[in-house]
Amino acid sequence: MPRADAQRNLDALLAAAKEEFAAHGVDVGVRAIAARAGVGTATLYRHFPLRSDLIAAVFRREIDDVTAEAARLAETHEPGEALELWAQRYTEFVATKHGLGAALRSGEPAYSGLREYFEGNAGPALRRLLDDAAQAGVIRDGVDPIELIGAIANLCAPAPGSSDTSRAPRMVRLLLDGLRYGALPTR
Repeated sequence: MPRADAQRNLDALLAAAKEEFAAHGVDVGVRAIAARAGVGTATLYRHFPLRSDLIAAVFRREIDDVTAEAARLAETHEPGEALELWAQRYTEFVATKHGLGAALRSGEPAYSGLREYFEGNAGPALRRLLDDAAQAGVIRDGVDPIELIGAIANLCAPAPGSSDTSRAPRMVRLLLDGLRYGALPTR
């Protein structure tokens, strides 16, 4: 277990990197990340010797947050609303990852296992939301969570030659509207 000050620095670095990646892409300078976190670059490198280590850590933390959000929404909202709110949260997660896809496909060892980690955590969390919504009769049954995750991610990609992600929420709402087709009313 890291010391309290080391944990605060780590948390600050991950939060700063997330914000910088969202604003400027994963190739943003480490000095900007360290400055936003309020630490020196030596502290950043002590925690993350390679840029890929930092990118992987931010991605894992985001996966954990998205997964936890699914459980929280399932407990606090009606099934259809929980699914829609989670899809919005996931859309934000995907749409703010400028350059992450290319980085993850680079073959860098720090990224090995991230896809499995994501699918192993987010898949079951989304499965619960989908099952609850289907049982409530607000979407059709049999939607595969990993396929839905992939469809949302594809809809979040900006048009070729553009970095505009503003259409992503509209496209994802349209996709969710399609899940309502064939829903069986509850008995």
